[in-house]
Amino acid sequence: MSSTNKQKLLPVVSSSIIGATIEWYDFFLYGVVASLALNHLYFPSDDPFISTLLAYVTFAVGFVARPIGGIIFGHFGDKIGRKKMMVLTVMIMGGSTCLIAILPTYNQIGVWAPIILLLLRVVQGIGLGGEWGGAVLMAYEYAPKEKRGFYASFPQIGLSLGLLLASGAVGLLTANLTDAQFLSWGWRVAFGASVLLLILGLWMRIAVQETPEFEKVKSSHSESRLPFLDMWKGGKAKKVIAGMGARYIDGVFFNIMGVFSISYLTKDLHVSNTMATLGVSAAALIMCFFIPYFGYLSDRVGRIRVYFWGSLIVGISALPAFYLMQISGGSTWIIWLSIIIPFGIFYALVYGPEAALFAELFDSRVRYTGVSVVYQLSGIFASGITPIIAATLIEVGGGSPLLLTLYVLFAGLVSAVSVWWMGKLNK
Repeated sequence: MSSTNKQKLLPVVSSSIIGATIEWYDFFLYGVVASLALNHLYFPSDDPFISTLLAYVTFAVGFVARPIGGIIFGHFGDKIGRKKMMVLTVMIMGGSTCLIAILPTYNQIGVWAPIILLLLRVVQGIGLGGEWGGAVLMAYEYAPKEKRGFYASFPQIGLSLGLLLASGAVGLLTANLTDAQFLSWGWRVAFGASVLLLILGLWMRIAVQETPEFEKVKSSHSESRLPFLDMWKGGKAKKVIAGMGARYIDGVFFNIMGVFSISYLTKDLHVSNTMATLGVSAAALIMCFFIPYFGYLSDRVGRIRVYFWGSLIVGISALPAFYLMQISGGSTWIIWLSIIIPFGIFYALVYGPEAALFAELFDSRVRYTGVSVVYQLSGIFASGITPIIAATLIEVGGGSPLLLTLYVLFAGLVSAVSVWWMGKLNK
């Protein structure tokens, strides 16, 4: 690695972390607030289960839109550069979140309120669909080959920081406002704060330069004409499918523990919003340290091995986690431990090495499109519909989380088999 690239690596990694944090804050803030305010304000119903389910449907729509963003921004990211797409995606995400902050409610404008909210979620999804691939590739393609797992894991910290900010902001607001105040205007403050993050993200991303690997592609005039089609050629189709399967436990577990658990604790176990959101925030903070550690470990012992065992451990951990929640008796420490250990530590086993694992499936000509499609297309079934599945399984189970934990275990087994298959394909 040249000394010039070493000097550029720190600002590149920093801008990737900040940008990813903004994007995830914007995206997951909706998930955190969905069951606390948006279900009442935009999807009123006599049945709380139905209104919450409708709020989660718009949450899922954002995930459905993400592959579209991945294909669009991946195409242009592989043709004209990673940096330009990174600037554009942060503007799209920040702008749509600020518009949600000022969106009138159902009582004010009727059916147009949920329709506009749905459209803004689509815009958010398209923006995030292009964000993730570009952020991890900026770090991955600048890093020395023997440390790519470590450096590519840093943009992944943006997910935990974004969740930390989103759940922390909501926890802080709910702790200091009455339920009526939070429902009236408090939740809007959390969305409006995105404008400050938007300014910071734009300033940092405009300053960085294009990656050396893409510059080589540009200088040799070897850009792919149609990256989405080219990424399936040469036996890569099996790798795409294996990568999507490996992603399953990541999406399922994150949305169970980071999004749905707040609704479950508050609605089913009658735990305070503050206790639930602060527990998720604590897990997100601890995750910030374990993500790069497991990324580093993947450089030493292999990404396949770390991800394989991580998938199994994460899948199994849901059962004791929800059991502890049930028997906690409202104890803050037991509830927090039931979230922090599986979510803050075990989950990082898969999320830490994931970026480098997927990036290594593709050459630099189609890598932006490839990693975006693997991550975002799988997100529809792995992430987007998870809160809906979780709420339904709890309802069918009569309030028992057993069916839900079995579903998480199934996702862990699918991912373990998929990443094992990926290792065979790479030989």
